[in-house]
Amino acid sequence: MLFIKNGKILPMDQEMIENGDLLIEHGKIVEIGHLTPPEGAEIIDAKGQYVLPGFIDAHCHVGLWESSIGFEGSDGNEMTDPITPHLRAIDGINPMDETFEDAYSKGGVTLVATGPGSANVIGGQFVAMKTAGHIVDEMIVKEPIAMKIAFGENPKRVYNDRKTTPMTRMGTAAELRKALFAAKEYLGKKELSKADPTKAPSFDMKMEALIPVIKKEIPLKAHAHRADDILTAIRIAKEFDVNLTLEHCTEGHLISDYLSHQGYAAIVGPSFGHKSKFELQNLTFETPGVLQKAGVKVAIMTDSPVIPLHHLNMCGALAMKAGMAEMEALKAITINAAEILELSDRVGSLTKGKDADVVIWNLHPFDLQAKPQVTIINGRIVHQV
Repeated sequence: MLFIKNGKILPMDQEMIENGDLLIEHGKIVEIGHLTPPEGAEIIDAKGQYVLPGFIDAHCHVGLWESSIGFEGSDGNEMTDPITPHLRAIDGINPMDETFEDAYSKGGVTLVATGPGSANVIGGQFVAMKTAGHIVDEMIVKEPIAMKIAFGENPKRVYNDRKTTPMTRMGTAAELRKALFAAKEYLGKKELSKADPTKAPSFDMKMEALIPVIKKEIPLKAHAHRADDILTAIRIAKEFDVNLTLEHCTEGHLISDYLSHQGYAAIVGPSFGHKSKFELQNLTFETPGVLQKAGVKVAIMTDSPVIPLHHLNMCGALAMKAGMAEMEALKAITINAAEILELSDRVGSLTKGKDADVVIWNLHPFDLQAKPQVTIINGRIVHQV
């Protein structure tokens, strides 16, 4: 049992609690407010410092591109087939890579959605996992959390080098449609075979992996920077009546009103760094704020290792500097991210009954000098200064 006292608590689902207390037991938040410490509790004095829920990166590749290694630690893109829905992130993640510890000890990041890169039209399955641990299977919160797909330059570049489809945006969209049509047909045959086993299709691992998408159990997680690619992602999602989240959404601010009417969430970033390719020509930290003000639910990502995962708070601060309200920028790396990942029943705010993922900061986390003093994941102290 842990009892945090005297904190400047920002729960994210209610107003700040000055000199607030938080009780943790059995890995969950038991109570929050102005409390009396129960007998036998381990007491942590926050000393008036900031207490927030652990930060959430809703799109990264941590563990799949290992630090300081190169090719041997590069396991995020299987660049041999444009359609690879059967690939599972959990089979490529090294949880002992130093970036996981950096995430929670330097950046207060306690949960990530991590998965394949954007080389393929369908890249494979993302997983939501905590950042502390050494056994991937014990760190999983939900798997799969989404199916990665990609539009724009990346699949074009990869398969143009091989002189095979898809070499154009038309080819990328066609390959995705073909796979989704096949998955719907496969699922239909499986449903018919319940009454007549002779109608069962031959087992197809790729189609099996796409069934949760067709049944709207998980969304397509669509890598799309340019406005036209974002629109293609929406067009195809509507055609097949599947769920969708917009990843990167770099030019989302150019079509913000349209996106607001469509109702899809945007996971924006990485917005820090050089405009390394044509589809990033309109890259700006103004995008999250513009989308949020238009009514789009926004999360902010690092796309780690593009931006080191432990700088997620910096990305939030830079979005705030570019016009996003402070609380909205904090929500974009806490409760909004949790809601977009459909995990807000467990994480994203300091709420009774949720996982005890709690970080005590010496300064406001948007201050460049801020450091986590204590990081708690699932009710266990994993970092303490």
